[in-house]
Amino acid sequence: MLRYTLMRLGIFAGCLVVVWGAVYSGIFPRGFGSSNGLWVLLLALVLSAPISWVVLRKERDRASVQIVTRVDRMKANLDANRSQEDGADDTARAQGGAAASN
Repeated sequence: MLRYTLMRLGIFAGCLVVVWGAVYSGIFPRGFGSSNGLWVLLLALVLSAPISWVVLRKERDRASVQIVTRVDRMKANLDANRSQEDGADDTARAQGGAAASN
């Protein structure tokens, strides 16, 4: 997941540089008054989103598989812990019931 995030930030940074250059060279319009920085950030964000969606598809699928594997492993561990607790509880009740009948 870290790799995907870093790749996504890299694409955003690249788009930010391209948009900044395009705005200051006059290809894209400047923002109103002091909003130019926000305009550049928003334009870079809008531009980087579809690029990331297409370019990082395989990496996103790989990260998804890793997350699903971790979740399945945690569910198995929780089920194993529950069965251990149930077994210990049943044993304690059986021993307590045997002591009460004597």
